[in-house]
Amino acid sequence: LSQLSFIDMMYISTTVPKMATNFLSNSKTITFLGCEIQAFVFLVLGGTEALLLGFMSYDRYVAICHPLRYPVLMSKKICWFMITCAWTSCSINSLIHTLYAFQLPFCRSRLINHFFCEIPSMLPLVCQDTSQYEHTILLSGLIILLLPFMAILASYACVLTVVFQMSSGKGQTKAISTCSSHLTVASLFYVTTLSTYTRPHSLHSPEEDKIVAVFYTIITPLLNPFIYSLRNKEVIRALRRVCVQKI
Repeated sequence: LSQLSFIDMMYISTTVPKMATNFLSNSKTITFLGCEIQAFVFLVLGGTEALLLGFMSYDRYVAICHPLRYPVLMSKKICWFMITCAWTSCSINSLIHTLYAFQLPFCRSRLINHFFCEIPSMLPLVCQDTSQYEHTILLSGLIILLLPFMAILASYACVLTVVFQMSSGKGQTKAISTCSSHLTVASLFYVTTLSTYTRPHSLHSPEEDKIVAVFYTIITPLLNPFIYSLRNKEVIRALRRVCVQKI
């Protein structure tokens, strides 16, 4: 949860301040280096969040389907290993895509029809055939986005099977409530990002892309704190303790 919170905070900070500045000022420009940095950071954070959401579904699966083995299967060592793998793999993937995309010849208009620097929105500006590179983006999207999403669906299928075998109605309600919130936000995040990163740019509509991007850049990070923190009893108790101390 701490990693996800950090990602969501940085995720919004990467795009929203510059977008707000553009809306409030007449100057809607960004330097080439600034655009490159924004694209790199955005890809790192987005990819890491995609993998972490997949790992969280595994956490739910172990907690409900194998509760007695949970301390072993989800030890701190394993959790840190998952986090390290997510950050490292997505950083490498983002670095490769950023370095390659920004060395392409942008000999057409320098006007990016988007509210932030996103690689799919920049491909129409390139004056050479990018079909081979689009296949690379597609492959990355399938690995970083589709595989975790399929893992989430598979883990929750197992979870629901176990839940509906419970004799306790209260236990069923609690388990479904815990999983449904995660599944809702995960579906919103994965479906919108997949629609952006698994389609060739010839099928993209700039206006449609901007609307879809709002979901995974602003709405999903905004919903995550409410779903993962304010629905967590430990977080609520900690918040109450802080409030009591302040009072």
